[in-house]
Amino acid sequence: MESGSQISEIWSCFKEYVDKKHIETVAERFVDLCADYGTPDEAFRDALGVDNELDKAITYYLDEEFDDNDDWTEDEDF
Repeated sequence: MESGSQISEIWSCFKEYVDKKHIETVAERFVDLCADYGTPDEAFRDALGVDNELDKAITYYLDEEFDDNDDWTEDEDF
């Protein structure tokens, strides 16, 4: 997916069928799946503000992605 509107539209379409007890896990898995298929970080940022659960999952993904890059540079010996 190349745009935030695509992410939000698909999430909105399926969200109503997800059990409320599992919505957070499903949102995280949805974001992970989008990322696995090459969705750029900018598209995730554009999707923010549409849905609380989706926002949490995107924020978690983007923070984790940023933290992973920081850890990599700290552990590297020159």
